[in-house]
Amino acid sequence: MKKIFRIELTVIALLLACTSITSCMDKNKVSNKEMAMNDELVVSEVIKPKRQLSEKWKKYWYGGLAEITSYKLEQARYGQIRDGHSVLIYVTEPFLPEKQVKADRNNPENLSVLKLNSTKKYLTGIYPYSVMGSTFYPVHDNQHAIKTSLSVQEWCGHMYSQINNRDQFEFTSHSYFESEADQNITLQKNALENEIWTKIRINPEGLPTGDLKMIPSLEYIRLSHKELKAYDAIAGLTTKDGISSYSVTYPNLERNLTINFTSKFPYTIESWTEEFKSGFGSKAKVLTTRATKLKTIKTAYWGQNGNEDVVLRDSLGLN
Repeated sequence: MKKIFRIELTVIALLLACTSITSCMDKNKVSNKEMAMNDELVVSEVIKPKRQLSEKWKKYWYGGLAEITSYKLEQARYGQIRDGHSVLIYVTEPFLPEKQVKADRNNPENLSVLKLNSTKKYLTGIYPYSVMGSTFYPVHDNQHAIKTSLSVQEWCGHMYSQINNRDQFEFTSHSYFESEADQNITLQKNALENEIWTKIRINPEGLPTGDLKMIPSLEYIRLSHKELKAYDAIAGLTTKDGISSYSVTYPNLERNLTINFTSKFPYTIESWTEEFKSGFGSKAKVLTTRATKLKTIKTAYWGQNGNEDVVLRDSLGLN
């Protein structure tokens, strides 16, 4: 009997232990589920209600023309100021939110975006730099840019990078530098400096201000060889004499960006400055990149691709 009693006690102990283990496993499952939910809350973007577009806005941007503005550029690079020019091309387009490309045809899933193609051209000694960024921002101003990309070409080589807005920000980059090479990473969603330039044209009053986290422009990240991530930033919006100025300061990067635009619609960008350290090592110094507006035209440039259309560049002061 004693032997049987001991066996029964052992079986009961084992059952209790298994129950305890199962209970712990269930708790872990709940905990993991909660963690997953919390992660989802962190990375998932809350899509706000669509902001209604005014008739004035629709008339200006849905007229079948692009807005093209040229700027005199003084670009800091390698510790010196380089003369060049910049062009901002704004146009509305139908966009496929899943493929994240321009739609070829009408589709109920199409998303209307304000696209900005931003170009810079300048010389560094004997060789030229060509920089182009593209940002696709929903016209209803209810979520982050759907996509933003950058390409840089110069005689040492070329590179390309892109951020896609999906469950998280998905970053892809290709570079000729060994330390950067090919990258594929994900980021939690924060304000994008690249989207500021399009948000200004839609709803400048909604620009993020105060202490915040912001992902610097792809151009700055690539040319300064900094890590792509959200940095602490301080942003502010001021208005004086009909010109509004939006400034973003990154204390840890020793960098400040200020974009000046008209306070009334269509909120045209008049100029900008960017202060940051330029140069190598101990010889690096804070310099200021400046861009000042030359001329603005509205035109369907995509159809003006003949040799006879080259003279149209004169109207932008680019020849």
